[in-house]
Amino acid sequence: MLATHAMCILMSTVKSDEHGPAATITKVMFLFYTPDIDVNPCLSETESQHACRVLRLHAGDHIFHTDGRGTRYESEIINPHPKHCSLHIISRQQLPHPDFRIHIAIAPTKNIDRLEWMIEKCTEVGVDEITPLLCRYSERRVVKTERLQKIMESAAMQSLKTYMPCLNELTPIDDFLRSAQADQRFIAHCYEQQRTPLFHAVEKQRSTLVLIGPEGDFSEQEVQTAIQLGYRPVTLGNERLRTETAGLVACHTIHIKNEYS
Repeated sequence: MLATHAMCILMSTVKSDEHGPAATITKVMFLFYTPDIDVNPCLSETESQHACRVLRLHAGDHIFHTDGRGTRYESEIINPHPKHCSLHIISRQQLPHPDFRIHIAIAPTKNIDRLEWMIEKCTEVGVDEITPLLCRYSERRVVKTERLQKIMESAAMQSLKTYMPCLNELTPIDDFLRSAQADQRFIAHCYEQQRTPLFHAVEKQRSTLVLIGPEGDFSEQEVQTAIQLGYRPVTLGNERLRTETAGLVACHTIHIKNEYS
C-alpha cells in the first residue's frame, strides 16, 4: 500500500536561554505536495482526506507544503473539507537546488516491486530524473508510470524534498542514447573490459547520467554504441549487484562524491 504524502505537519519545541527569553524552534517534519498551489490554493482530494480525516486538522492549523519546484510554503487551513481543503498562504521560501544533478536511466526489473523500491529509495537519497529503458535483454517491456509517480511523490514528501524528480516514460535505449544530455554520461555494465570506478569518474558540480542495464545486462552492441556516442564505461564495485541495487548505489555514489569528497 502506498504511503500517504503528508504524515505530520509541524513540530515546535521550546529551548531555554540563560541570557534571554525562551526561543521557539520550529521544525518541518513532513510536507504536503501542492503542484498547482499558485492557481488553486487547495490540497488535492487525497491530501485533503489525509489532512482532515486522518490527521484531524482544523481551521486555523498550519501546514507546510511544496510545489515540487523548490518553493516551500507555510499555510493556514481555512476550510478543512475532506475533498478540497482550502489554504491561506502565510509565507513562501525558495530553496536552492544542489549544485549537481542526477539522472538514472535503468531497465525495469521483471519483478516491478524491485523497481518501485529503487524509485522510492533514489528519491529519498536525492535524484532529479529517472528514465525506464527498453533494452535488448529487458524482461519487462511494459511499465505503468502512474503508480511509480505516486511512489515517487510519496517518498519525496516524506523525505522533505522541495524539488520533485522527473519520471519519464519507458524509452527504447537506441533512442535514449542519442538524445539524452548531461555534462557527464556513464554506462555501468559487467563485461570484462576497462572500466573506471564511478566514484573516481564522476566530477563534482556537474549533471550526471548513469545507465543501468537489465538482469541480463546490456547487450555488447548496446555497450559499444554507448561508448561510441561518448558514454564512459564504469563499475560500481567488485560485487555483482541486482539491477535495482545498482541504480541506488549509482545515485548514492554521486551524492557521496559531491557532498563529502
